[in-house]
Amino acid sequence: MLSEPSAATVRATLPAVGAAIGEITERFYARLFAAHPELLRNLFNRGNQAAGTQRQALAGSIAAFATHLLDHPDRRPDAMLGRIAHKHASLGVAPEQYAVVHEHLFAAIVEVLGEAVTPEVAAAWDEVYWLMANALTAIEKRLYEESGATGFRPWEVVGRVAETPDVVTFRVRPADGGPVRGFRAGQYVSVGVTLPDGARQIRQYSLSGAPGESVRQFSVKRVPGDPRGTAPEGEVSNHLHARVREGDVLELSEPYGDLVLGGATDRPLLLASAGIGVTPMVSMLAALAADGHRAPVTVVHGDRSPADHALRTDHTAYAAKLPDTSAHFFYERDAEPGSRTGLVDLTGVDVAPGTRAYLCGPLPFMRAVRTQLLAKGVPPADIHYEVFGPDLWLAAAAA
Repeated sequence: MLSEPSAATVRATLPAVGAAIGEITERFYARLFAAHPELLRNLFNRGNQAAGTQRQALAGSIAAFATHLLDHPDRRPDAMLGRIAHKHASLGVAPEQYAVVHEHLFAAIVEVLGEAVTPEVAAAWDEVYWLMANALTAIEKRLYEESGATGFRPWEVVGRVAETPDVVTFRVRPADGGPVRGFRAGQYVSVGVTLPDGARQIRQYSLSGAPGESVRQFSVKRVPGDPRGTAPEGEVSNHLHARVREGDVLELSEPYGDLVLGGATDRPLLLASAGIGVTPMVSMLAALAADGHRAPVTVVHGDRSPADHALRTDHTAYAAKLPDTSAHFFYERDAEPGSRTGLVDLTGVDVAPGTRAYLCGPLPFMRAVRTQLLAKGVPPADIHYEVFGPDLWLAAAAA
């Protein structure tokens, strides 16, 4: 994929670029938003920008992609690219926006690295960028063709349910009365809202209902601000909780996301979640029940307390519809009979040979569960995950 001269240059300069990638991405976003302030108001997540998590995710993806090109020159990192492409498609990213990113990213690289960016170095990293950008553009084109849409559609709120003090489920149907396309259990939609200051902000929420319903359902956890001031409160989640009621109209994308069951219906499954990560797992359980899944299913969930366990009734009800299911709930406090006190611990959980695992929740939770699954003999290729927000798993792996 990467030409031999460029591969040699990238290999020689990767340590320097990697060491400076955090500063490069910080300057990149500063330049980008100075030239295109509408992108920060109407496309990028302002909360993630304020917290710095988007910069970490971008740095991680660039470093991971470059490293993969060097270590596996004959194999494209489709799993990583697919995850990014699904997120871009849900936002409606257009091919021409990659040229805008290129302009400001390479200007930031020159600012930070200065004279070290010789013509040879610039050409090599230019090749890396366009290999990644063109691959993403091709995947996103296919996703748009499969979904039949590239933008947002108005949906009317027809139901609102308070699941817990911090989680609300919204049920929506097309405001134009048109058909509802199907989705694959585990996928998410982007939801666009106009905030009081006029900014249009977009967030992704997993579909928490059963595939095939005539309405769509997604559940939103209100994100409080960090009292230490290190992270702002969730603009969109708090807006949805405080202002959106039945009869209101929201903008939704078509469903996207690669954390889907795929061809796993004849294999043992483990669905592990924590907190609001329960949402795609409930949808998966509903789909498995509807499809008559017969192989063992292990359900694992961790939460602060039973009262904080969103969609708990659906979680247990769908699991009970399957013929061979074991459920393991862990609560930090107020654990009830049949559940356990403390963080999720798979020590006493049987994991059947051939299990395919799906994880969704905070990054420390997923790392811990993945480590335990690997120790139980589950191959890395059979452990799939979903990150809400920027994918800091890549950033951590590249650090």
